[in-house]
Amino acid sequence: MQAPVLVLSAQTKRETGNSAQLGNIAAAKAVADIIRTSLGPKAMLKMILSAQGGILITNDGNAILREIEVSHPAAKTMIDLSKTQDEEVGDGTTSVIILAGEILSLAEPFLTRKVHPRIIIAGFSKALDDALVHLQKISIDIDPNNKAQVINVIKSCIGTKFISRWSDLMCSLAYDAVNIVKVVSEGRTEVDIKRYCKIEKIPGGEISDCYCIPGVLLNKDVTHPKMRRRIENPRVVLLDCNLEFKKNESSTIVNVSDEAAWLALLKEEEDFVKKQCDIIIKFKPDLVFTEKGISDLAQHFFVKNNITALRRLKKTDNNRLAKTTGATIVNRPEDLRESDIGTRCTLFEIQKIGDEYYSFITGKESKSCTILLRGATKDVLSEVERNIQDALAVTRNLVYEPKLVPGGGASEMSISAHLTEKSRTIAGVEQWPYHTIGVALEVIPRTLIQNTGANVIKSLTNLKAKHHKGESSTFGIDGVNGTVVDMKELGIWEPFQVKAQTIKTALEAACMLLRVDSIVSGLTNKKEGNRGGAPNQMPMGEDLE
Repeated sequence: MQAPVLVLSAQTKRETGNSAQLGNIAAAKAVADIIRTSLGPKAMLKMILSAQGGILITNDGNAILREIEVSHPAAKTMIDLSKTQDEEVGDGTTSVIILAGEILSLAEPFLTRKVHPRIIIAGFSKALDDALVHLQKISIDIDPNNKAQVINVIKSCIGTKFISRWSDLMCSLAYDAVNIVKVVSEGRTEVDIKRYCKIEKIPGGEISDCYCIPGVLLNKDVTHPKMRRRIENPRVVLLDCNLEFKKNESSTIVNVSDEAAWLALLKEEEDFVKKQCDIIIKFKPDLVFTEKGISDLAQHFFVKNNITALRRLKKTDNNRLAKTTGATIVNRPEDLRESDIGTRCTLFEIQKIGDEYYSFITGKESKSCTILLRGATKDVLSEVERNIQDALAVTRNLVYEPKLVPGGGASEMSISAHLTEKSRTIAGVEQWPYHTIGVALEVIPRTLIQNTGANVIKSLTNLKAKHHKGESSTFGIDGVNGTVVDMKELGIWEPFQVKAQTIKTALEAACMLLRVDSIVSGLTNKKEGNRGGAPNQMPMGEDLE
């Protein structure tokens, strides 16, 4: 008999076949259970103590999961799902994890009965295509320019968040911000909220004091006390260079033999700065912003010519200033032209908020904005920021794809009824995985009922009856009291893009994990702090907990 050949290292742990797949399913279920109670208006909060000693209190799925450290690769994949959902559509981060966990949980009986994963995946893929077609059928169109309609949708989406008490204010902020940064060119709409919509958090005041500034807010004061602190309709110059004597990158030694040569050297430096300032002054600007430094001598020349200057701006702030003022960022004063001067700014003003000075640069035609958030503590401000980002993402989605589907689990239940009915027409073993997706989608309304504390069996049975009779596709769960109501009457709608992305992401992730039939983990215990090696892993067979 031939001796066994050892290919892998003795320290390497490997799981194959059914064992690996069941381990992945157990890890995915454990991650889903963590945030199951964080869905809906009656969601519970999670308190997480970070390694640095900070405390996070939130019910946002992505914010919770990104703070949790896990070692199982399937659990890490589930956490990446939430991150992907947040980056893509900004909402539905909790739903996608719960749905993916439920799909994998219902796929487990097929694996134990030795059904091949490829057959399960084929059924799932067919169900995904039919689900998206049905979702398109039950969707309705919306006018993205109708403020009342859009704000009503944003209210539905942030109704589960901390800021729901101030929903009117926050919805208006999100709507105004997205409309400011929205750019339509050559029939193409672009909304870049990440680059041109900044959220500035200032502790103090009340949440009701938050407002949207059509322009830029900088935590900067003027460089010289004699400079003007309020200018109406200023001419603005944006620079990306130093307004001081240029220092050599390498160390240079200059030997000066007499005083005249030393004075000539100093005069050369002054002349260089004066020449730069004279070029800028020639264009008669009121405001000069630069990303680099401004020397005392340059400040002196600016003050003499009644010019206000601010220095050491961030690159991102300078780009947003260009969108607000219409100015072009110039790399050298010699390249400055009249067309580079910004004239769209209507007001420059410096205000004191708390102990800090802030510069407000606003314009009626501004294409960048700043949302100023006020709140009692940094923790409150961080939670408000997360919520307002969700509201901004929902508004952006409606601009890109102005379609709505009923919320409160109504869409999921309608798709579930459709897939259950259609599964009867499918021949072969694929029928059962196909039908399973319909059952898995019931997890969203079921979780909503559980989180309200209502009778799950009674409410879910009533909801199933409404959809299977074909009465209406808009019946869902009232997230406040757990009863079955018509979402059209309640006014609970969700963006089509968010719902479609949630179903696609959850199903594709479940199919990917089912395709894994082997897990190899290289366990290393190097004394040099695991340099160059894989981090220590928890044994794959153990439960996530």
